[in-house]
Parts: sequence; C-alpha cells; structure tokens
Amino acid sequence: MLQKIKTWMLPLAMLSGAFFYEFFQQLAFLTPYLIFSMLFITYCKLSFRDLKFSGLHLWLLAVQVVGCLVVYGGLVWFDPVVAQGGLICVLAPTATAAAVITGMLGGSVACLAAYTLMSSLVVAVVSPLIFTLLGEHSDMTFWNSVLFICRQVMPVLILPFALALFLEKALPSLHRQLKKLQILSFYLWALGLTIVTGKTVYFIVYQENADITEEWWMAALALVICVLQFILGRRIGRRYGDPVSGGQGLGQKNTILAIWMAQVYLNPLSSIAPASYVLWQNMINSWQLWKKRKK
Repeated sequence: MLQKIKTWMLPLAMLSGAFFYEFFQQLAFLTPYLIFSMLFITYCKLSFRDLKFSGLHLWLLAVQVVGCLVVYGGLVWFDPVVAQGGLICVLAPTATAAAVITGMLGGSVACLAAYTLMSSLVVAVVSPLIFTLLGEHSDMTFWNSVLFICRQVMPVLILPFALALFLEKALPSLHRQLKKLQILSFYLWALGLTIVTGKTVYFIVYQENADITEEWWMAALALVICVLQFILGRRIGRRYGDPVSGGQGLGQKNTILAIWMAQVYLNPLSSIAPASYVLWQNMINSWQLWKKRKK
C-alpha cells in the first residue's frame, strides 16, 4: 500500500498544486523550511565516517558548476529568461532521493550520498556569486547582493548538515531516532513539490504579456539538459566503475530547491524550466527502473 502511495505521490502533488494554485501559492513562504527539514532528515541517515570522496565527485561538480555557466552563456543571446532556466537546471544539486534510485539500479549508495552532500554545499557557496553576476539585484552593490543571497541560501543548505553532524556527535540517541524517520522526508518533499508547483502555475496565470513560445522553449530545453546530464554522468561514472551513480548524481536534481531559487533570485518565469525537469527526470528514472526489472 505504501509503495502504491509513493508511486502516485509525484503526479498527485503536481496536480494538486496546479489545480489549487490559489491556495498553495500562499504557502510559498514554507518552502525554505521544507527544504531545510528534508535535507536535515536525509543527512541524519548518513554516517559521515563512511563518506568517501573520489575523482568522480570532482568531475561531476565541474560539470555542474562550469556547465551551468556554459549553458547560460550559450543561450543568453537567444533569450535571457530561457538561459536562466537552463542555468538552474544544471546548477541545482543532486536530489535527496537520488540515493534510493541509485540503490534500486545497482549503483553505489555511499558514493551517491557523498556527492549529494558535496553538491549541496558547493551550490550554497557558488550560487550567491552566480546569481549576483546575473544582475537580478541590480539595485545593490556586488558584495551586498552576494551577502544578501548568502544569508538566505546558506542556512537552507549548510545548517542541516551542521545540525546533523552535531547530533551524531553530541546526541547519538536522538540521531538514531531521526535516522528511522526517512519516510517523513518523502512526505515533506511531496508537500514542497505541491507548493512550488502552485506558485509556478500562479505566476504563469497572472503574468502580464505572457509568452507561450518562451515557456515551451524552456520545457524543451529542460528535456535536452536532463537527457544530456544523465548520459554525461553515466559516461563519467563508467570511468570510475559506477555509471549508475554518475548518471543519477548529475541527472537527478533537487527540483524543489531549483524552482525555489529560480523564483526568488532569478526571473520567476525561469522556474518553468526546473518545473518541467521534474517530469523529464522522473520519466527517465521510471524507464531505467522498468529496464532494470526486465533484466
């Protein structure tokens, strides 16, 4: 029964957000708290003593950070909003649920867990610089803009890690209890997806001078980026004997965080790209799981 609920939770969450967007967009202020809670519970599952970092992680990070700038630079001449959508689809860190899919596909859960942590921490550091360089906060000086974004992004991404590490050392009994509550992270993720979907639909409905063509371009771009990231990740991972972890690490994104960052720090319309990415990555994961079961 629980497995059936999980299977249908994604489409139900997105449909609920889309149909009841007037209500759920009012809950948008909860998104950073949901992201914090999801990451915190996920990090409590990790045993930090067992995390090992390798060259695979460095290559994936290079693609994630450098690749987002290449995508933006290659598309900004065409349409700045489309370019921002592409940037956030590449920059977004690995999804907290990626380790589960990796295990089901036969990859290394420990390797993927280490990269999930690393990619989130790197995004917390580099995203304020990147968003500031895009000039969305042009009313501020460069460093004031960087500090403004840091104050909002870093607590969401770094404090969960610090708190989980503190509990593991100082309160191991509480840490063990939280480690058993991983299902809670799944439901928080579903609620967060419902809220960000509602806010995205609300913005699309009430935007002035809507450009439908631009929105379709972003959805198509998200598909291309999604497929390329899975393929490239697998090719890099194959060099280190773990194509599954490479593909999931680069291809499966924390789209709730991506949508939230796009809505807050970029042109809100650019959030259509990561919102579309949700569908594409889950279609690819579903196909991979079906292919694995068939074998």
